[in-house]
Amino acid sequence: MNILKISLGSNAIFSFVSGLLLIVLHQSIAGWFEIENTAVFWIIGIGLIYFSATILWQLRTPKTKGILFIIIQDLIWVVGSIIILLTNPFDISELGNQLITIVGFIVFFLSIGQSIGLSQMKNNAL
Repeated sequence: MNILKISLGSNAIFSFVSGLLLIVLHQSIAGWFEIENTAVFWIIGIGLIYFSATILWQLRTPKTKGILFIIIQDLIWVVGSIIILLTNPFDISELGNQLITIVGFIVFFLSIGQSIGLSQMKNNAL
């Protein structure tokens, strides 16, 4: 199995599980973040489950533009996480910030693996 399939598959699983946990445990997670509004966790959770489905679609029928779009979305997630960590606009708890950091690193490393795999895919097509 090549690095692109491993990275995309890992991203799909991580996104799906994260999304499901955000939905099922929204009240507990809101407590960890020390915020009252749980709707944000539902919204992000649903978005992550949809995102995982789009990744699985790319695993079935890989296309350069689709994979590149997944990588871009991952990098937007990372940049957004950094902005939240630096500005703390939602007064998130220390535990919440640590969780954002951990997830941000995982997403960043998945995007690196996907980028390497996409590069290999392009080189093999030549």
